[in-house]
Amino acid sequence: MKKTFGAFTETFTLPSVLPHDVDALKALLLAQQNAQAALVVTLHKEAQAIREEAHNYVIRMLEQAVLARQRMFGASSEQLSTQSRLFDEAEALAQTSTEAQDTAPQAPEVPAPAADTQAPGVKPARGKRAPLAAGLPRVDVIHDVAEADRTCACGTPMVEIGQDISEQLDIVPMQVRVLRHIRKRYGCPTSQHAPVTAALPAQPLPKSNASADFLAMLLAVKFVDGLPLARFENVLARHDAVVPRQTLARWVIGSAGVLQPLHNLMRDILLDGTLIHMDETVVQVLKEPGRSATSNSYMWVQTGGPPDKPVVLYDYDASRSAAVPTRLLEGYRGYLMTDGYDGYNAIARADGIERLACWAHVRRRFVEAVRVQPKGKRGKADEAVNLIGKLYRIEREHKDAMPEDRHLARQGSSVPVLAELHAWMLKHAPLVTPKSTLGTALAYMGNLWPQLTRYTERGDLPIDNNRCENAIRPFVIGRKAWLFSDTPAGAHASAVIYSLVQTAKANGLEPYTWLRRVLRDLPAAQSVEAVEALLPWNLRIPDLLDKTGH
Repeated sequence: MKKTFGAFTETFTLPSVLPHDVDALKALLLAQQNAQAALVVTLHKEAQAIREEAHNYVIRMLEQAVLARQRMFGASSEQLSTQSRLFDEAEALAQTSTEAQDTAPQAPEVPAPAADTQAPGVKPARGKRAPLAAGLPRVDVIHDVAEADRTCACGTPMVEIGQDISEQLDIVPMQVRVLRHIRKRYGCPTSQHAPVTAALPAQPLPKSNASADFLAMLLAVKFVDGLPLARFENVLARHDAVVPRQTLARWVIGSAGVLQPLHNLMRDILLDGTLIHMDETVVQVLKEPGRSATSNSYMWVQTGGPPDKPVVLYDYDASRSAAVPTRLLEGYRGYLMTDGYDGYNAIARADGIERLACWAHVRRRFVEAVRVQPKGKRGKADEAVNLIGKLYRIEREHKDAMPEDRHLARQGSSVPVLAELHAWMLKHAPLVTPKSTLGTALAYMGNLWPQLTRYTERGDLPIDNNRCENAIRPFVIGRKAWLFSDTPAGAHASAVIYSLVQTAKANGLEPYTWLRRVLRDLPAAQSVEAVEALLPWNLRIPDLLDKTGH
């Protein structure tokens, strides 16, 4: 007898000549029965394992289907539910406002007290529009009473006793103009010596006919407002300025080359800090040498720097390998906050680097496990979400505390919650299917546990990587409009310019006015000190205004 099932083979062969002894025959029969019984047990175990594997596979497929449906059709807590409603956006957003919000009160002449000086417990009024910014220029439109109506019923001429002031927000459409640079030339009346011509100020792109202010607007509309070059080409055409998008693209890449020294100096400031957040996102580059147009390349984002010099840096690379963060962070010593991607493992093992892991990524995995649970039922994933919520509640309560006080709060409150969560993880991890949504969430948290709990060692360390995710969001939003980069040079230019405008915003500067000042002054800079003077933390809003105050 020979039976085969799966990887198990059981063989029992009867002798060609059976013995005549009864006891010998009984022994053969008993051996055959034992072999048969062993085969049945083995087949049963294998069949049960196959059923369990098939059941787990079906559960995983159902969970993935539920999550896919949720991502496509369900509301997300991380974005406005009306964000994707493009066609009825005005109607949807208008329903969330009131008529009282349509009229703005007059801005006070005396600056209002700062938010941090507000009396404790006093909340700003809701449902009313805030005054229009006092810094906006005002144009007075006088409405006077007709002279014939200024006579009182008693026959006495009326006198002015006051005025009622209301304000409207107005906008002046973009003005496209041509700057004519007229360089005076002087010569010797007797023609004995060479003439002298007035010098032209240094230009960012000398061989183009784009002014510094035009380039600043071009970079702002593409990298701040997310407007593709094709649409900006149409905007210019409506103003009788025909500039092909290919020319605009060359100007963008050329401007990035001019601005590269600022990017280099920002990296020096970033690496001098004690904490860096890092993340990466996909970008498609059509003409990457040696790769197909559909291959994924990556934009690597780093945020950090001293508290008074926040830096946001983008770097393009075709690879997502561990060599990229190792190259970008060469020479850095300090804390590194990342997600659980294995590509950061190599840099995390470098001397002087302490890796932190993001609790927001952990929470999202458990939230997905909650979503695949039967409706109306609470499960194990809810317990993890609640415990992680306690950690974030502690952070919110001590958001404005000094680092020393926040560290004490973490040691006294967060550490016990982490101990409870760790015990919960150890209890349930062996009982959950490893490849299920909950199983992968538990494995993700378990693999990163030392890095997840390290933030409690100090009061100035972050609990998550949201700072970097917020910095990467403008790129992701812009990518939805322009979809891809044509060449690596364009992707690198995008990295440089995104770095500059996001760093300007992080330092409280309006990107266009800062870029305008930089592109006006940078071409004439002859020293490192002159370039450093243009970094965002070395300039303030009054420094960005031109002679007319704009």
